[in-house]
Amino acid sequence: MKRNRNTAVIVSSLFMGLGQLYNRQIMKGFILLVIEAAALAYFIPNLADALWGIITLGEVTMRMEKVDGLTQMMPGDHSIFLMIEGLIVILAFIIFIIIYGMNIRDAYRTGASRDEGMEPASFKQSLNHMRNNHFPWLMLSVPALGILFLTVLPIIFMVLLSFTNYSMPNNIPPAKLVDWVGFQTFVDLLTLKTWSKTFFGVFLWTVIWAVTATVTCYFGGLLVALLIEQKGIRFKKLWRTIFILPYAIPQLISLLVMRNLFNGQFGPINDYLAMFGLGKLPWLTDPNLAKLTAIVVNMWVGIPVSMVLIMGVLTAIPRDLYEAADVDGASAFQKFRIVTLPFVLFATAPILITQFAGNINNFNLIFLLTNGDPKEGAYQFAGSTDLLVTWLYKLTLNQSQYNMASAIGIIIFVLIASISIFNYRRTKSFKEEDMIQ
Repeated sequence: MKRNRNTAVIVSSLFMGLGQLYNRQIMKGFILLVIEAAALAYFIPNLADALWGIITLGEVTMRMEKVDGLTQMMPGDHSIFLMIEGLIVILAFIIFIIIYGMNIRDAYRTGASRDEGMEPASFKQSLNHMRNNHFPWLMLSVPALGILFLTVLPIIFMVLLSFTNYSMPNNIPPAKLVDWVGFQTFVDLLTLKTWSKTFFGVFLWTVIWAVTATVTCYFGGLLVALLIEQKGIRFKKLWRTIFILPYAIPQLISLLVMRNLFNGQFGPINDYLAMFGLGKLPWLTDPNLAKLTAIVVNMWVGIPVSMVLIMGVLTAIPRDLYEAADVDGASAFQKFRIVTLPFVLFATAPILITQFAGNINNFNLIFLLTNGDPKEGAYQFAGSTDLLVTWLYKLTLNQSQYNMASAIGIIIFVLIASISIFNYRRTKSFKEEDMIQ
């Protein structure tokens, strides 16, 4: 009773498409045969080299050799190219294995239907079945492949770099090879004095910045939204338009303008202070004042976003609740604490967590406003206002410390993921959604 399904599985395991041919699905079997033939033509010469490249990261450096009496530069192995090419081949091989498994599963199902006395589906019927029942999978497969090779692959590459010694000046290919060093990069980052002092200093400022920037923008937006929505406020649309303008203007322009406004030498703000007999302040050159300036400028850019989100929530709060509170003699503050704030937090808590994660990675504001400055003599390639993400940028683009930058990137990911997941699971919106499911 299981003769067809067993035979189909066996022959499909030997070579992709044979099971379909056995089940008299000629066109499908031929297509799968072509796919495996192309895969074999690609993987036989490349798979072993890909594994060798990832394992060894190369064995021969660029060198000078005499050829026919002339000294010539001979190319060597490029460790980074070997790693990238190896990852591409391995990911492609994993996709091929998945397709191979689907081929065996399809042959088994068709063989099982034959054992039950049913005729195998024709190629046209298979296409119609796929279009009617698996169309979403087909449409999602194309962007999924793009995400795999354009997003997942770079992430894996970055993770692998953190376990190498890929950095200036001694391990930059092709002149020098890159080697696997295990967790040594993380150990150096956390234990070597030159690196650990910078890391913990920048890490502490990153956390302070993320908390302060998130809280100020969120509650600043809440305050503005409450003021605009108060009874008796006229021209509400005009006020909304005015307060949304800082968000409507491209952030690049706003930050560059702010950088000039707060310039300690010729900035208009210091000029106005001088008109009142006050001295010039080092807004962007004093470490503590530069951090305060960054927080204030972030409020200018971020409060409109929170205001718009919260105003949408305020319009959805039932008026009956406020009327009941008035009957009970509740004050304005009590109505805010008991009615308004719980509703707003319930609706915007996930967005608040997202804003916190975004502020940890708020590259634009720090880079465009202060560029991480002022300089900090005790730090390694970092300034007083640098966040982890801007320090990572400097290590990569300016100092070629790729292994350290990759390690910091992993730490940023772990930090954001752990905090976001922990806080999101504690929100009422998540708990109620979980109860509904």
